[in-house]
Amino acid sequence: MAETLPPDGRNQEAGERRSGKNSPSNRKPARARPNTGKNKRANGKPAQSDQAAWRRPPHQNFRQAYAAIDLGTNNCRLLIARPADENFVVIDAFSRVVRLGEGLAQTNALSQRAMDRAVGALKICADKLRKRNVHLARSVATEACRRADNGAEFIERVKRETGIVLDIISAEEEARLAVLGCHILLEDGIGPAVIFDIGGGSTELVLIEPGAPVPRILDWQSVPWGVVSLSETVGPEQGERQDRLARYAEMKRLVSESFADFAKRIDAHRSPDLRLLGTSGTVTTLASLHLQLPQYDRKAVDGLIVPANSMREISSMLSAMSPTERRELNCIGNERADLVVAGCAILEAILDIWPAPRLGVADRGIREGILRSLMAADAEGSQAQAALRRERQGVPS
Repeated sequence: MAETLPPDGRNQEAGERRSGKNSPSNRKPARARPNTGKNKRANGKPAQSDQAAWRRPPHQNFRQAYAAIDLGTNNCRLLIARPADENFVVIDAFSRVVRLGEGLAQTNALSQRAMDRAVGALKICADKLRKRNVHLARSVATEACRRADNGAEFIERVKRETGIVLDIISAEEEARLAVLGCHILLEDGIGPAVIFDIGGGSTELVLIEPGAPVPRILDWQSVPWGVVSLSETVGPEQGERQDRLARYAEMKRLVSESFADFAKRIDAHRSPDLRLLGTSGTVTTLASLHLQLPQYDRKAVDGLIVPANSMREISSMLSAMSPTERRELNCIGNERADLVVAGCAILEAILDIWPAPRLGVADRGIREGILRSLMAADAEGSQAQAALRRERQGVPS
């Protein structure tokens, strides 16, 4: 993939090791809802292959199963898929809130309880990998393991107890995979666009120049603010409505300051046709509220185009509500009630620096990016081996 990734000013710690195995996922792009705008449908193929991801010789047909695991600060997600033409079809999936980064902002370490929850979820993933006879997989860990003093020890425990080898990826790689996994949902238009991923421990923003088969990355930024890290840094919700609004304002201030350098760099790339695409639990949750869904429906949300003003209004509404009031809303419940406000603050800060009139919503990202990378690399390997055999046999290409 042709890309230029300038430094983001953060310390990329020694925890960014490459041991690669286990994990990818994706499915055919969902159509946008009626009257919400057009979505780009370019099929992405990475120009680079990750040799660390190989586990076996290249496959000889397209019935092989591939898998991607994304262990984030808040969630553990698995996708298992098979190639289908230039895309793939998901045959199994798993997602669980594990809150691996719980307490990390205060202690700089993963807690025993958080690690236990994550290992429990990964054992389920390992069982699915075995049952599906996965041919090639890659598993990645992100911000929580990058930041934690005991991240390396946790990775060793996961390998020992589950057999899964987690690859602690850099923020740069996280941004690249997110773009690769969801860029096909970007609205048609002219000029650069911004894709963002609000995670549990960090947020990645990427300025891209769209184009087939994979967009070129012009600039990027990763900041250590996600829904968990921002919530814990600012502290728990207390007091009445006025106190909640003050807490929300402080969240937006912290995030905006972190985005300041990136905002200056991308200002020259603004055009009359600003486009924005987000992938995260925050944007899918707010999109569900926009649609007034009784329960979450991926088919309705993935690929949806929502007016930015609607997302701002929903964010303002949620920031003023008490946790109890938020728990009673459809598509939020107990799991997101205390974290969604931080996600809203991050989203509004993004809308401030890239004020697109509409926001594209993607229920896909890193896992899909991993799957595309694995499948493309495996196909390229198969073609190379076939060419080598023909050469040895004296058969013209």
